[in-house]
Amino acid sequence: MKAAAAAAGENTLGVSTLASGLTVVSERMPHVATVAVGVWVGVGARNERPQEHGLSHFIEHMAFKGTERRSARTIAEAVEAAGGDFNAETGIEHTSYTVRLLSEDLDLALDILADILTRSRFAPEEIAREKSVILQEISAVEDTPEDLVNDLFMSCAFSGQPLGRPILGTAESVRGFTRERLVGYLAREYRASRMVVAAAGSVDHARLVAGVERHFAGISGGLGSVTEPARFTPGDLRVERAIEQVQLMLGWPGRALGDDGHYALQVFANLLGGGMSSRLFQEVREERGLAYAVDAFHWPFLDTGVFGLAAGTAPEDVAELVPVALACLRDAALAATPEELARARAQMKVALLTTSESAMGRADQLARQMLAFRRIVPREEVVARLDALTVDDIRAAGRSLLECHPVVVGLGPVADLPASAAVQAMLAGK
Repeated sequence: MKAAAAAAGENTLGVSTLASGLTVVSERMPHVATVAVGVWVGVGARNERPQEHGLSHFIEHMAFKGTERRSARTIAEAVEAAGGDFNAETGIEHTSYTVRLLSEDLDLALDILADILTRSRFAPEEIAREKSVILQEISAVEDTPEDLVNDLFMSCAFSGQPLGRPILGTAESVRGFTRERLVGYLAREYRASRMVVAAAGSVDHARLVAGVERHFAGISGGLGSVTEPARFTPGDLRVERAIEQVQLMLGWPGRALGDDGHYALQVFANLLGGGMSSRLFQEVREERGLAYAVDAFHWPFLDTGVFGLAAGTAPEDVAELVPVALACLRDAALAATPEELARARAQMKVALLTTSESAMGRADQLARQMLAFRRIVPREEVVARLDALTVDDIRAAGRSLLECHPVVVGLGPVADLPASAAVQAMLAGK
C-alpha cells in the first residue's frame, strides 16, 4: 500500500492506494461532527454499449434493492437507525454511492457500501419493479421541456456517440435489461482501479483505510473497458411541440478537464451568463425582457467539452433573442473588461470555497479530482490559476468560439429558430 498525507491549514488530507488499485482519500475537517463517505466509480453513461444504454443508472437504482446479506428495508433501517442518509447519482462519466452519518458509525457505512457494490442480489422481481420506476422517470423528462432540451442538445453535440446518449436510457433499452446484463456490466466496468472511496468531515484516515481494506477485499482489479473518444458534431436539431415556450440551446466545442484553456473558458462562461450582472442576463432579460432564464455554460469532460447558451422564450421572441445573445457573446469575446473578469473570478472562488465547506461537497471534490487527475488539486492552486488569468486570456477563450460551426437545438414552436449556418454567420460578424 502506498500512502501520503498532507496538511492544509487546520484540515488534514490523506491519500492511499491499496494493492488492488482502489484509491482511498479523506480530509479531516476538525469543526465538522459528522462524516460524509462514499464510493465514486469512474463509470457512467458513456461507458455503455448500445444494448446497455441506461444500464449505469439502472444499476445505481438496484443497489438499494437488497443484497445477499440484507433486504432493501434492512439497508434503509440500518443507515437511518444511525441517523444517516443514503444517496446515489449517475452521471455521464461517474457513478457515486454516498452516506452521511456520525463518525462512530463509519464502519457501518463502509460495510453497507461494499455490500451493495459486491453482493447485490438483482432479484428478478426487483428488476421488474425498477423498470417501471425508471420508465416513469423517462416519461417525466419527456414532460419537462427544460430537462428534455438538455438531452436533445447532447445528442446533437455528440451525435451517434455514448457521450450524447441520455443517462436514463430509452424505454426500449430499459425494458430489455436482464439480471445477466447487470451482472456482466458490473464485472466488466466496476474495477478497483476505477474506484475511489472518499470521506470528509470527522474522519481518521488510518481508520478509513483499514475499514476499506477489510470490507472491499472482494472488488476486482484490472482496468475495465476503454472509453470511446468523443468528438463534437455540429448541426441542427428541432423538435416541434405544442408548448408555450421555445427551449433553445446553442453550442460550440469546449475544453476538456485539465486542458490549458479550461479555466479561461469557465470564467468566460461565467462572465457571459453566470449571474445577474452578466451580459446575457442584463441584455436579454433586464433590458429587453426576452427571456425569464438565460445563461451560458461550459461542461468539461475527461477528453472534450462543450460551451453553450440556453434560454426559454416566447415563440415570437426567438428571432430577436438569438442575434442579441450572439452579439453578447461576440462583444464579450472582443471586449471583456477587467471589472467583468474580477466579478466572474470572485463568483467562482466563492462557489469553490462554499462547496469545500460542506463535508459531502468536499468528499465529492476529492473523489472527482482523483478520478480525473490522480491527485488532489489544492484549493490554493485553483485560486492561483484563476488569479493568473488576464483579460486577454478571457477574450482569447471567447474568440476561439467565433469561427466554430455550432450546434443549434430547439424544442417547441421552433419555426423562427435560425439554422446553424446562420448562427455561425451572425457570430462571425458576417
